[in-house]
Formats: sequence, C-alpha cells, structure tokens
Amino acid sequence: MQLELLLPALNGLSASVFVVDSDRQILLVNDAGRALFGNDLIGVDFVVAIRNPACLEAINQVLQGDKKSEAVITLQKPVKTTFRVAVASLVSKAEMPQENQPRAVVSLENISHIFEAEQMRSEFVANVSHELRSPLTALNGFIETLKGAARDDEEARERFLDIMEREANRMNRLIGDLLSLSKVEADARVRPQEQIDLRLLIKQAIAVLQPLATRENVELCLSIADDFETLISGDQDQLQQVFVNLVENAVKYGQTGGVVTIAITGKERVVGVRGPAIQIDIIDQGAGIKSEHIPRLTERFYRVDKGRSREKGGTGLGLAIVKHILARHRGRLQVASEIGKGSTFSVFLPR
Repeated sequence: MQLELLLPALNGLSASVFVVDSDRQILLVNDAGRALFGNDLIGVDFVVAIRNPACLEAINQVLQGDKKSEAVITLQKPVKTTFRVAVASLVSKAEMPQENQPRAVVSLENISHIFEAEQMRSEFVANVSHELRSPLTALNGFIETLKGAARDDEEARERFLDIMEREANRMNRLIGDLLSLSKVEADARVRPQEQIDLRLLIKQAIAVLQPLATRENVELCLSIADDFETLISGDQDQLQQVFVNLVENAVKYGQTGGVVTIAITGKERVVGVRGPAIQIDIIDQGAGIKSEHIPRLTERFYRVDKGRSREKGGTGLGLAIVKHILARHRGRLQVASEIGKGSTFSVFLPR
C-alpha cells in the first residue's frame, strides 16, 4: 500500500488520522494530527502521541483481529478536549501483514462541543427546576397553612396571600423569560429587516419604566443630539426588550435618589461590529460590580447577589436574553463598572 497516495485526501480532513503497523508504530499522520500532537511521530509507538489507556486498548483490539473498535477519551493537553476514537483494520486477520506494513487506521474526532452542549442542557434543566421549585414550595406551604392554622386569622391570611402573589408573579416572570429566550434562539439566524427609530424606541422604554423609577426615586435622563440619525434595521420588539431590561436593571440596582442616564452617540469603529455603530450607554450610580463577576453576567441564571436579585424580581435570564438579541442584530454588549462608582452597560448596534 502506497501511503503517500493517501496523504492528500487525509490532509483534507478535520479529524486527526494515523496509520499504524502491527507493532503500533505510526507510519502516517495527517496535518490535523501533526497540528495537535506534534510533527516528529513517524516511526514511534502510538503511545508517544497519545498516552491514554482507552485509546490504546481500542487500537490493540484491532491489531489482535477485530475489524473495528471505538472509544471516547478526554485529553488535558494542550486544552481539555474530548475525542471520539475510531480504529479500523486495513487487512483481514488471515493476511498477517509483514513488518512495518499498514495494519490499522486511527481517527480522532473532536466532540467537545457535544459534551459541552449536553452539560449546558443538564445545568439549564437543573437551574430551571430549582428556580420553579422554590416558589412552588412556598406556595404549597402557605396554602397548607391557610387551610389549617391560619384559616380564621385575617391578618395572617392577608400577609400570606401577598407573599403567594409575589411568588406566583416570580414564576410567571421566569416562564416569560424562558419563552423569550427560546424565541430569540429560534430566530438567531434570521436577519431582522424592519426599520427602527432607536430614539423613539428608547423613549418608549423610558415611558414604560417611569412608574418604577418614580417608586425607586430615580431620575431617568436621555442624552442625544437633536440631529443625530438613529434609524437602524432591527426587530422592534426584541430591541425594546433589550433596553427595557437594561434600564430596569439600572433603576433597580442603582442608587435610590440617583440618576440613570441613557446616552446615545456614534462610533466609527467597534471591535466585533461591522462598520460604523450606534453606542447606547445605560449609566447608573449604584454600588458597582466586582471585576470577577463581569465576564459571567450574561450566563443563564448567573447572579452577583442571589438574594437581592430575587428580592428585586430578577429571574437570572435577562442579560442572557440581551446577549442573544444583540448577537442576532450583529451587535454587542460591553460592561464597565467600578465598586462605589456605578456601572455602564454599553450596547453597540451597526448603523
């Protein structure tokens, strides 16, 4: 078998491919294999390239007569990666190839994304279950109390009903955010084409949140030049959701008696945004966010302060929804914060 004839075809594969002889010595390795495991592998035992018992066992099974064998392995270097290993015999057991002749082909396919997706799904289900179980447990407990000891206690009944209403609203918000996230993900690859006046949209978001701002004693201030052009292509409902979410967070977690500023400016170049962009800064005067939390703010169910978030009615999904909506609009979110000096959430959208 002329191995050099196989090499151009094998180099076109994304999987790492090795050909070994009956002594497990490597006779051929494609470009993907060299990139991951090194260049000086020809003529050495396969264990030099990959020292993994399950992988070596799969190869040995084929060298001992099996037609094919498989294994799933995780390697820690250069980064933690999971591979599906497939080993297939190149000759029948009866042929008994001569020394240094091709005996088996070994391929390693990177399947880390499958495992990561499964882990994300598992964590997501666990988080949703936990978030729903807590209010449901509270509701069941109060219902049981109202049917028993507090049946004729009017003061306790009113207090318990208020708590039950708050917990039911919390579940309703969570289910609403889950549905929103599902819809945003379903539309992720569909480019929005509607013409949106961003100035008008943000004014509407401010109007929606004005009652909340009044209750929290927070002033909402819009800063934009009169002649600044704010027409963009987008999905009005989704972008409205972005700014309602961000401004609502700024009001809830900002300083009581303070100001939340929404400033709209232009930007000629922004990393991650193609062409000129519109920058919308939502600036609060709150306590600020520690730097270690900032990279994780858009993770599902991630909260800086779980107790305060639940007290304020947060579901832990708002910023994840914002991230997905902005990705669909080819935009991005940037967060800057300093303890004691407030936070700035900046949205960048292509003009």
